Amino acid sequence: MNSPNPTAARTTAAATPAAAVTTTDQAPADPAATDDLLPSQPVGYWSGLAHDTVVGHLRDVMAGIDATQPQYWVLNRVNGGPSAPSREEVIAQLTPLADGPHEISRVVDQLLHRGWLRTEAGSDRGRRLHLTEAGEAARLKLRELVTELRAVVHQGISDEEYVAALKVLRRMVANVQAARSAAAQE
Repeated sequence: MNSPNPTAARTTAAATPAAAVTTTDQAPADPAATDDLLPSQPVGYWSGLAHDTVVGHLRDVMAGIDATQPQYWVLNRVNGGPSAPSREEVIAQLTPLADGPHEISRVVDQLLHRGWLRTEAGSDRGRRLHLTEAGEAARLKLRELVTELRAVVHQGISDEEYVAALKVLRRMVANVQAARSAAAQE
């Protein structure tokens, strides 16, 4: 039953607070919504705005040093494992993060061409990837930049608040995935 007040919520708690069900009327996205109206705001709008704002800023700043976020992902992945990954492993692991199915493959090619990556034995695409000295220097410069940008994004937000926000978002994702799964089984 919808309430005429968009902020009116009805909460039914089950055995634990995590099982609480809150029904709140959905209001149109409003960037100027006051705190008392936030429960009625659409999470898709706010999570999308956060994504677009943060990622857009990050990518704009990285462009200023002639680098991209996907290049940073690849440099970190090539550096970050117990053994050097193959091109195919890097592509498979990072494609879910990318803007398209071919982006990571192109980034690997760019980094090989730029001299930030090398393969074990020349240009064979199946060989293991390694950072060059220039690639490691770029990775460290990008890491420093990302750390500075993260500090800007997190200004005034405690680690506890950040963790709580991520837990809420993870729960929302899990709720939708469970609902999709249940609908697919019907």
